[in-house]
Amino acid sequence: MSKLDPNLSAERIAYLKRVKLRKTATWILRLLIIVLFFAFWEIAANLKLIDSFVTSQPSRMIKTLINLYGGGDLFLHIGVTCLETVAGFVIGTILGTIVAVILWWSEFTSHVLEPYLVVLNSLPKVALGPIFIIWIGAGPASIIAMALAISLIVTILEVLNAFLQTDEDKIKLVETFGANRFQVFAKVVFPSNIPAMINALKVNVGLSWVGVITGEFLVSKAGLGYLIVYGGQVFQLDLVMTSVIILAIAAAFMYQGVVLLQKWLTGGNIGQQH
Repeated sequence: MSKLDPNLSAERIAYLKRVKLRKTATWILRLLIIVLFFAFWEIAANLKLIDSFVTSQPSRMIKTLINLYGGGDLFLHIGVTCLETVAGFVIGTILGTIVAVILWWSEFTSHVLEPYLVVLNSLPKVALGPIFIIWIGAGPASIIAMALAISLIVTILEVLNAFLQTDEDKIKLVETFGANRFQVFAKVVFPSNIPAMINALKVNVGLSWVGVITGEFLVSKAGLGYLIVYGGQVFQLDLVMTSVIILAIAAAFMYQGVVLLQKWLTGGNIGQQH
């Protein structure tokens, strides 16, 4: 929006300038909050207001990051965790959407499986970790399965609920023109619920990270979860906090990827909050 159309009205130009100013102020404030947070953390540690051995501090985390990079392990651990997370995210989203379509298509199947979905959604997924390790083996496959266990059921329920909430008038309208079940889904249900499916993707981002890190806590030889567990076991809190910060940054990038996908699918008209 660096160059405004001269044909726009003065009111429209003023509105667009206010929107641009608000977005700029939002980003500046976000950056300022992060800078102040880490500055306060560093100062508090230097003044002994907090115990840097327990809480670490930004300068020590930077040194840890440099050591990881120098040892060649940094990108290995980041890559392992990101690969497992993306795999769990993609598989969970695709499989969950397919199951939701099947349940929407067959009301009888939906009624039969509904109590099982509710029970599985309520089940603490961490309890399944040892089972996956025994069944699948101690490796990346069991970690991805852990991510699926956490994200799959939520995806099914979110997408199915969106399908069921589709405007009945629109469905009846196309049915009056002789549309079959597939045409109703392809022309009305699916297009109408793209925003809901994008929201399910956003939820899945966090759930996939939770599942992967939980799996790496239980069984892993590499990854950010491995670094967190190892750092806790040897009381290297600098390593733990550094891994947590890297994890937060990676999750934020993945979430922004979903936001960009949403903008692309909706032509960029999703509001100004992003």
